[in-house]
Amino acid sequence: MDFNEIIDRLKDGNKRFVEDKLNGRLENTQKREELLKGQSPYAIILSCADSRVMPELIFDTDLGELFIIRVAGNIANTSSIASIEYAVAYLNSKVILVLGHESCGAVTAAVEGGDNGYNLNHLLAHILPAKEMVKSGDLSEIIRKNAQNVASQLQLRSQIISDAVSSRQIKILVGYYHLSTGEVEFIES
Repeated sequence: MDFNEIIDRLKDGNKRFVEDKLNGRLENTQKREELLKGQSPYAIILSCADSRVMPELIFDTDLGELFIIRVAGNIANTSSIASIEYAVAYLNSKVILVLGHESCGAVTAAVEGGDNGYNLNHLLAHILPAKEMVKSGDLSEIIRKNAQNVASQLQLRSQIISDAVSSRQIKILVGYYHLSTGEVEFIES
């Protein structure tokens, strides 16, 4: 599949999700047995860990189609970047989608500030640049900006990802998931 086919596949799956017409393919014994031989997901999704955001359902995909990394605030930390590098280098995935979402609690916590302890403060520090860039303080715009920043960070902090983008082996996209409608809005980065 080329980039456009993959993007269309994600959009078509999301349309089925929004319209409550899922294919329901995740439960499939034969597919699980086929996947014992290995995986070749066509897309990598860096998504928030929020329990309301389930990329497999949002894009109505089958087992083995998506390589998903979930971390609060969909941040680009060393572990999430390394996981993406693995999928790029070893699984031949073609698209990376950084997926922010409506009412993100991690972004809200970063905006509200305060001392949340060492670990959470470290995570929220990744989101602060987006907060500083959006002067209006609008939460949904900060969430979108955070996803765009993360997409940029993937190339800046990873030679593997940067080389794959430069050689047109992979394309990075940014999305915003609307909890209220189920729709994924693709954002120009």
